[in-house]
Amino acid sequence: MFSHHISPTIGASFFTCNINIDDTRIKLQVWDTAGQERFRSMAPMYYRNANAALLVYDITQPCTFSAIKSWVKELQRNVEEPLVLCVVGNKTDLETHRKVGREEASQYAASIAASYFESSALTDTGIEDVFLCCASGMITLSQDKLVRNLRVTTPHSDSPPTRLTSIPTGENEKPPLCC
Repeated sequence: MFSHHISPTIGASFFTCNINIDDTRIKLQVWDTAGQERFRSMAPMYYRNANAALLVYDITQPCTFSAIKSWVKELQRNVEEPLVLCVVGNKTDLETHRKVGREEASQYAASIAASYFESSALTDTGIEDVFLCCASGMITLSQDKLVRNLRVTTPHSDSPPTRLTSIPTGENEKPPLCC
């Protein structure tokens, strides 16, 4: 259930999510790191062995779009292995208040070899697509012999693949930043 009364993430929050794509099972260990500057020094311990990063900004707040650019630079400096990157414009339910254009954000995503999505936690739109893309990208990464810290397994034949139908986001009800 969506809550209008949320507080910002303090430090980090965590959840897991399993996704099956064809015969491959992906277990996402998702860390939602605090975006505030005062928590910035804690972030490296959460993204150190990351295989993907969801860079989420609020389409009504240009400063949040600017902030993801510094996060990208930090990830590029500190994460040695290739990453699946997704830029996500959140709060599309507030389209009439949009301050960051879709084209600008899409072009930025392309410039850093990221996929681009828009979502709304309020209306539960676009979120599943982000996680499915992230999981598919990790399947592709797993085929790269240089990637060492990514495990992808084939489920037992008696376990039918299940489709992701909802993302458990916990009390914050917003897409997480890293997975």
